[in-house]
Amino acid sequence: MDDRIIKTEYSEVMQKSFIDYAMSVIIARALPDVRDGLKPVQRRTLYDMYELGIRYDRPYRKSARIVGDTMGKYHPHGDSSIYDALVVMTQDFKKGLPLIDGHGNFGNIEGDGAAAMRYTEARLEKITQEAFLADLDKDVVDFQPNFDETEKEPSVLPVKIPNLLINGSEGIAVGMATNIPPHNLTEVVNATKAYMQNENITTKELMRYVKGPDFPTGGIVVNKDDLLEIYETGMGKIKIRGKVEVEKTKGGHINLVITEIPYTMIGVNIGKFLMDVAALAETKKTQDIVDITNQSSKEGIRIVIELRKDTDVENFKNLLYKKTRLEDTFGVNMLAIANGRPETMGLKQVIKASVDFQFEVTTRKYKNLLEKELEKKEIQEGLIKACNVIDLIIEILRGSRDRNMAKACLVEGKTDGIKFKTKESKIMAAQLMFSEKQANAILEMRLYKLIGLELEALINEHEDTMANIYRYEDILARRDSMAQVIINELDAIKDAYGKKRRTEITNAEEAVYIEKKAEEMDIIFMMDRFGYARTIDMQTYERNKDTVISENKYAFQCKNTGKVCLFTNMGQLHTIKVSDIPFGKLRDKGVPIDNISNYDSSKESVIYVASQTDLNLYRMIFATKYAMLKVVDGGEFDVAKRTVAATKLADGDEVVSVVALKEQSNIILQSKDGFFLRFPIADIPEKKKGAIGVRGMKLGASDNLEEVYYTRNTDDTSIEYRGKTVELNKLKLGSRDSKGTKIRV
Repeated sequence: MDDRIIKTEYSEVMQKSFIDYAMSVIIARALPDVRDGLKPVQRRTLYDMYELGIRYDRPYRKSARIVGDTMGKYHPHGDSSIYDALVVMTQDFKKGLPLIDGHGNFGNIEGDGAAAMRYTEARLEKITQEAFLADLDKDVVDFQPNFDETEKEPSVLPVKIPNLLINGSEGIAVGMATNIPPHNLTEVVNATKAYMQNENITTKELMRYVKGPDFPTGGIVVNKDDLLEIYETGMGKIKIRGKVEVEKTKGGHINLVITEIPYTMIGVNIGKFLMDVAALAETKKTQDIVDITNQSSKEGIRIVIELRKDTDVENFKNLLYKKTRLEDTFGVNMLAIANGRPETMGLKQVIKASVDFQFEVTTRKYKNLLEKELEKKEIQEGLIKACNVIDLIIEILRGSRDRNMAKACLVEGKTDGIKFKTKESKIMAAQLMFSEKQANAILEMRLYKLIGLELEALINEHEDTMANIYRYEDILARRDSMAQVIINELDAIKDAYGKKRRTEITNAEEAVYIEKKAEEMDIIFMMDRFGYARTIDMQTYERNKDTVISENKYAFQCKNTGKVCLFTNMGQLHTIKVSDIPFGKLRDKGVPIDNISNYDSSKESVIYVASQTDLNLYRMIFATKYAMLKVVDGGEFDVAKRTVAATKLADGDEVVSVVALKEQSNIILQSKDGFFLRFPIADIPEKKKGAIGVRGMKLGASDNLEEVYYTRNTDDTSIEYRGKTVELNKLKLGSRDSKGTKIRV
């Protein structure tokens, strides 16, 4: 038993196992092959449909049947991955060249998913049979065993076009990902022909044919000048915009109609776009929007934004480009499997790999065809020769005891045992030297072949065979001849399936949105104890002042163009633009401040809230759990950043109180253990916001500051402390950094 135990480092086993797993995902699942542009699941699905005979000119078959057969024979990775791949190959809004003809609900551009596979049906598209699966019977690609070695599957499909460019691809592997945009079939074919005619052609010259990506959803690529570098390196970012048209309504309003969307907006992102546009109106980013409707249908995209009469349309379009996904980025990473390994390739490299593959496939095809024609030639010549001596052949057949004796005579000239009518016949029979295949063909020949017209047809067929042999040998011997064959096939596919470009390629200036300055006015900020914030107008506040004060933890006047500042127990200052806070009615719920600031209610709590304008007018008093105090000029908190440190804290310390210093004279510190210390606020030094402050009270080992109170000398302020009334201004006036007086209860 011991001799079968292999001792090794655990880390080495894990490293090897992970690398094996990663390579399996990369090669066998996530990345396409540069030769046919297909991932394994796509290739297996198409091949299975081909094997099942689900052709374009035959009835549709249930998707569940296709998925089950593919999973059982070739792809044992779950039915959802196979069905998802099948669905995508039917969607003309995702693929520039759909490979499967779907019947039923296969989803739509707005993100609705396909029906269950038991409801939908599918069959191959015509182009898939003609350009992807043709010639599989001619030994043009290698076949490999399937997962359980009970079937054979092609390692790659004999695709006749650069499908990796035409349909693009996306996939996430382990440690790498691919994202290749689709291109126009006509342009890619023209570029391929140009490369075949001049292999030294540059990427820049190829781009005279391939202008750029051609997305099924159309749109506008606005960074044309960046495309050359992207196609040379295989990596980069393409900026795409939706296509927008302007319509005027009878009522004088302006309709902004989006007729084409960025490719990245396919699916749920259309709904997200509509929500983003609505949010622009809700948050008062713009007041130009009257209404927004999605009128998209099978005929195409139509999203209508109704605008006010005086809207600056160009400025509003720029707002959409800046604040929504109407302008988006497509990250290009042209990663594919080449020669068994992942490789990032540029435009020329992908076309070269496709052309090299075409020459390999075409060579194997015509070698196979040549072998069959040579075999036909041999048999035809034998039959023609036999027809010329048919009387002798019949004499041999009638004089032989069995087939083997007759065959031996035809092939080797053996006449022993055969009865001939004359010696001359025997001598002539001994001179017959047919090949094995010719002899078999003669022995199987039917008598009607001796009819004159049949013999003439045989001679004509032989002439055709000789012409084919000459043609095939020329194709195999001369690269130019083979190149012409490939070009002819490319032209035929282009003529049959080529379409006009959908996506416009141009250079456009960066969208610049000039925000209209809002008319400055006073409003009331409100925040309840749950952290929901909103603003209302002054008139509403004046009519409902008591309700506002009783129902909200914070309520104060501010400018609609200003900021609101939140001080937290962790010593942070979070600023919020008032314009980002919903403005509405008194009973509106508002929005959580977490959603409109960097404040995180799960990690910190709000200590004090004020408007930036008020902070600039006053000084601020800070008090912490360790009884550290300081006064800070409120102007120090007039900052541009959304979050800054409002004060410095020792480890474990946190802010207990922040208050604007207005008319207060005294500060009263109350510790957890019941000590009260009253002293003048004037004893607290003014510090910078980055300072830690000075000690305000001596605390016991387990004690800390619990509450802070502020009074004026003329006030009679009292509090309830553990059931006892404490008159704050009657407490003994002490000095800062003393222990204070303990209240007995």
